[in-house]
Amino acid sequence: MCIRDRYQRRVRAFSQVFLLRSLAMPKAHQPVRLYSKGAVLGYKRSQANQYHHTSLLRIEGVNSKDATNFYLGKRVAFIYRGSKKRNNSKVRVIWGRVTRPHGNSGVVRAKFAHNLPPKSMGATVRVMLYPSRI
Repeated sequence: MCIRDRYQRRVRAFSQVFLLRSLAMPKAHQPVRLYSKGAVLGYKRSQANQYHHTSLLRIEGVNSKDATNFYLGKRVAFIYRGSKKRNNSKVRVIWGRVTRPHGNSGVVRAKFAHNLPPKSMGATVRVMLYPSRI
């Protein structure tokens, strides 16, 4: 057996071991997003009055009243940046909760711990996929 044959056998054996190891190892994948994107449409309102204690949200992929049922009770985060650092960070959050549907087109009402500021209209929110009701 010549040196070249030994070398080829060794390369084959190494490649088979490497292949088996790569099959056994978990593959790297994209991180999982644990929230749905949403947008603030404005406050609940009538023709003359607006009620700033309740905000209206449009959730991505929700287009009917039946589809909103999954999101009822879910936590909502409005994330924004302040000018000064607080707790070593300029990023701040106002937490809320989806309370009920609004109309038939998939819009939902949400109440926040502190009423959303007017600059939040049109901004994005994160609708967390917890707490689960399943």
